[in-house]
Amino acid sequence: MNSYQDSVSTSHAHSFAPLRIRGRSLLPIVQGGMGVGISAHRLAGSVAREGAVGTIASIDLRHHHDDLLAMCREDHSRATLERANLIALAREIEAARALAQGRGMIAVNVMKAVSAHADYVRVACEQGADAIVMGAGLPLDLPDLTQGCDIALIPILSDSRGVTLVLRKWMKKGRLPDAIVIEHPAHAGGHLGVTDLADMRDERFGFERVLRELDALFASLGLERSDVPVIVAGGIDSHDAVRKWLAAGADGVQIGTPFAVTEEGDAHPEFKRVLAEAQPDDIVEFVSVTGLPARAVKTPWLMRYLRNEERIRTKIGARRQPCPSGLECLSVCGLRDGIEKFGHFCIDTRLAAALRGDVGNGLFFRGREKLPFGAAIRSVRDLIELLLTGMTKAAQAAC
Repeated sequence: MNSYQDSVSTSHAHSFAPLRIRGRSLLPIVQGGMGVGISAHRLAGSVAREGAVGTIASIDLRHHHDDLLAMCREDHSRATLERANLIALAREIEAARALAQGRGMIAVNVMKAVSAHADYVRVACEQGADAIVMGAGLPLDLPDLTQGCDIALIPILSDSRGVTLVLRKWMKKGRLPDAIVIEHPAHAGGHLGVTDLADMRDERFGFERVLRELDALFASLGLERSDVPVIVAGGIDSHDAVRKWLAAGADGVQIGTPFAVTEEGDAHPEFKRVLAEAQPDDIVEFVSVTGLPARAVKTPWLMRYLRNEERIRTKIGARRQPCPSGLECLSVCGLRDGIEKFGHFCIDTRLAAALRGDVGNGLFFRGREKLPFGAAIRSVRDLIELLLTGMTKAAQAAC
């Protein structure tokens, strides 16, 4: 499918130019990757079927597969847990591709900070994913990990300095990113692209500034601005916001939380309710076990943890702990490695609880901005229609 009209859903009549990635013409909408299991095959495939970029978050997808969970209960070894997650990722990519029916793109989000990130990249390539999106660290080795594979490579960065590092490194390897996501730490959900909470609102992250600096950077490297599409992410919650940033020079927008609460979102209905009903005062920033700042809803477990954070750090902060899940999911973990200034909890356990809708014990990542449909749960198609046109049909009455 080479034409714009062939690759997108004909129901989305809008005036925006297509997002072009690796020869494909797409709707200028990218669904952000959300783990553990929040964006799996159902959400990613549904987004791609509309002609946009749907993204599977690669980490710990075994929670969607009862047989793999049973296998892990029988054998708690790290090798079995890792194998189960690689099998789950392969299944999710296959299911998402089937659901997409050849439209859009299926991307796999891989966190650089995850110890098995190279294995996730390998499975994404083997299973025919269209793109790999990598953040939570500089993906300087991503071209090496995908050598010989026809797949789009999309780093997630937060400022022009990060883009400069990646471009110069990749160009020495004879590779350009197929697109770049610029994520604003002050607005995005989940892990944020800064090393200190105080830096989140630094002017260097402003989209206008980054887009302006990228124009100069591309010119200095002998590149055309069209050689590497730029996708902005964080705080984009309306048609007006989409129109503003595409008019300002972005080629696309990435959106996370609004997709997480759609009907097709892969999480439990209670997960969607918590995110949809959260007000600005219900959202808090804190330091995750990765050492990165994070943003989430003030649920009972998170508030208990934050109230006791200083006491926990004093008691066990510099003492190594066994990995509670046995997965050893992160290459560096504040709890396991005894890093006092990092968070001290098992992030895999808490995110898995959120996926199941366990409000009392889960960690519910969320962006700061209001949701396009408020507390209503609507379809992927309705959300994309609203973002692109500013209009959508009325919600159908429940039976």
